[in-house]
Amino acid sequence: MAEAADFQEMHLSPARRWLRRTASVIAGVPLMAGLLYGPTATPAAAAEDAIGTRTVDVSLDAMTPAAPGEKDTLTVSGTVINRSKRTITDAHVDLRVGPKLAGRTAIDQASERTGFDPVLDGPKIDDTFAVDIPRLASGISHDFTVSVPLDKLDLGEDGGVYPLGVSLSGRTPDFAYDQVLGIERTFLPWQPEATKKKTQLTYLWPLISSTHLTSETGSDEQQTPVFEDESLVKELSPGGRLEQMVTLGSTLPVTWVIDPDLLATVDAMAEKYEVKQGDTTVPGTNRDVAKRWLRSLEAAVQDDKVVALPFADPDLASLAHRGKAVSGSLSHLQPATEVAATTVETILHVKPSVDFAWPVDGAIDSSIVDVATSAGAHNVIARSDSLRDNLDYTPTAARPVGGGTTAVVADSRLSRAFEGDMTGAGASTLAVQKFLAQSLAVTLQDPEKQRSIVVAPQRVPTATQAQSMARALQALEAKRWSQPLDLPRAAEAKPDADANTAVPRGSAYPAKLRKQELPVEAFEDIRGTQRTLDMFEGILTQADRVKTPFGRAVDRELSTSWRGNPVGAAQYRQGVRTYLKDLTEEVQLIQKSDVTLSGRSAMIPVTVQNQLVQDVDDLVLRLQSQSPTRLGLDGRAVTEQPVRVGGGHSQTVKFPAAAKANGQVQMTAQLFTKDGKPYGEAMTFTVKVSEITPQVMLVIAGGVLLLVLAGIRMYTQRKRAAVEAAAAEADTETEKATGEPAAEPAGADAEPGVPGPEPEQPSDPQPDTRPESGDPSGAGEKVDR
Repeated sequence: MAEAADFQEMHLSPARRWLRRTASVIAGVPLMAGLLYGPTATPAAAAEDAIGTRTVDVSLDAMTPAAPGEKDTLTVSGTVINRSKRTITDAHVDLRVGPKLAGRTAIDQASERTGFDPVLDGPKIDDTFAVDIPRLASGISHDFTVSVPLDKLDLGEDGGVYPLGVSLSGRTPDFAYDQVLGIERTFLPWQPEATKKKTQLTYLWPLISSTHLTSETGSDEQQTPVFEDESLVKELSPGGRLEQMVTLGSTLPVTWVIDPDLLATVDAMAEKYEVKQGDTTVPGTNRDVAKRWLRSLEAAVQDDKVVALPFADPDLASLAHRGKAVSGSLSHLQPATEVAATTVETILHVKPSVDFAWPVDGAIDSSIVDVATSAGAHNVIARSDSLRDNLDYTPTAARPVGGGTTAVVADSRLSRAFEGDMTGAGASTLAVQKFLAQSLAVTLQDPEKQRSIVVAPQRVPTATQAQSMARALQALEAKRWSQPLDLPRAAEAKPDADANTAVPRGSAYPAKLRKQELPVEAFEDIRGTQRTLDMFEGILTQADRVKTPFGRAVDRELSTSWRGNPVGAAQYRQGVRTYLKDLTEEVQLIQKSDVTLSGRSAMIPVTVQNQLVQDVDDLVLRLQSQSPTRLGLDGRAVTEQPVRVGGGHSQTVKFPAAAKANGQVQMTAQLFTKDGKPYGEAMTFTVKVSEITPQVMLVIAGGVLLLVLAGIRMYTQRKRAAVEAAAAEADTETEKATGEPAAEPAGADAEPGVPGPEPEQPSDPQPDTRPESGDPSGAGEKVDR
């Protein structure tokens, strides 16, 4: 953004110009002495020389007030450290105020400058306010606090941004005169009275996190959610990132920008939940932490504007540049937007705006704008380093870009002010002061014209970054040059007629951001998962138990949070796909062994198993004969029957079959959904046809009867012969013993044709009374008529 840059000296007050000339004269006295008295003094020994300014590190830990008023006392505290190998003596810490800076570009240049410049850094303030350090040994640090009433700084009445330097001057064994050995500079935003037109400042306060929930749920009625780990607890606990965002934001004039997935995740943690641990899960133990955070957030947002991003904060640039090549990818945005509003309203009890899309880093091109607005959003949050203006002032953020879409262009300098490491107090202090300086510079570009400026910081600020952001906003509470405005109203502000409204072409999109986008393969994976999910939902009687967790998991696969973590993104997609596949395989055909069919017709059974906890319906089981001329199914090659199976049960479906010739026939069984799509794997088995006609059966029966009758006759004859032989032998033995003839055999006097009783013979077979075997009859299955 180009800005006017006037010569700095023109902005000096008469008093300060007199001080500058006086300081120059005083600075020249040692040099004159050197010229008059020879080499005892050199230019290197000149007072406040710039040589050696890296000898001492100067850090600023605090500056209060950050935006002082005319009756305030400015207090600066920090630390100096001697980095040299020599001892510094007669040291003193001084404040220096340089000439007023002429615009935003001058602020940027001043922040990048290193070393000491007596003109740009200005003379030191009165020695009365200096902090003396008699001796500073090598490697030793020393804390300091300098306090100066604002009326002693000789600041201009009209306000402005001044460079404020904190320097350490002293002597070393190599130099007998004072010299500046180290300096740190920051900015002093000075606006003693409120400007006529205050800049309307909109600050976005993002509540966004990475993915923590898996697609898995318990089989209980509540569908207990399963978390990947407990890492979210650290962010929600006191001092954690998200806890700090809520605590700080509750006292600030901000617009909350929330990913509903975060709310849904914390809400799930507030109830019963499980956490993955190896191949199993264990109960979660941090419900109270989640409940406390949700209560705090609900209270914080009640009087503020809330903007809900589409669920899981989808990567709009990835969808525009890669996802459009895969059919169905853009269809996820509309449901994600609809569920976003419901989620926020249900959990926080406030009605959010869902009319804003926020591409990564506010970088846009025409395709991103098209995708961002495809789900109904009319406002796209861009950034001024993407949609650039060629003006000497900062225009109002909102501007029309065609098609009824408004680009809300956040200020790049202010939005990126706190991206660095804010862990150290020094870095945080410098960032806060630069932010305030830039915000005042915007107002002073045209104090008579009110403009609306938007600040869109990084999506996931750290706790220390959030604290720095909060300090900057707290410093603006006096409202001397700015006043807060929520995002929906900023989007409705009257646009600047000279602001750029031409959306950049795709070639202008930053290469660094393009490299972080989801690959085309990711969208193909997502499409495959969605197709499987759609098919699975079609057979379920309680589809919502699957649609909701997997639908939200698919949304998470599109999340912006995967940027910079391609491995994690791929693993998450694979986990969702695998778990869904496992569930679909709970409904399957039970593999059959080969079937033997004896006869012309029979029923062929096929069993469907459902191991889900809910019933399945709208399935069709289709059986096909690969040789219908040998074995037909109701006179056809293919037949089918509807299937409904209760949860945890199996159902056997019987198909009538008619044999026309002997031999083996391959059969194929396959489940289909009601719209004709194959479900699961097909099952094949063999039917062995062995046809036996009635005539053959009659012949076989007659032969068997003759064999039985012949056997009975032979058995009777043998038994009678054995009885007669035994009786004859008994008579012979009796005659030998008594000498008398043996008696007539029993039954001799019986009537003719009436046989007497036959004694039991040792050769008679014993009855078989063993129990019937319960073992299988062997491989194969026989189906009788």
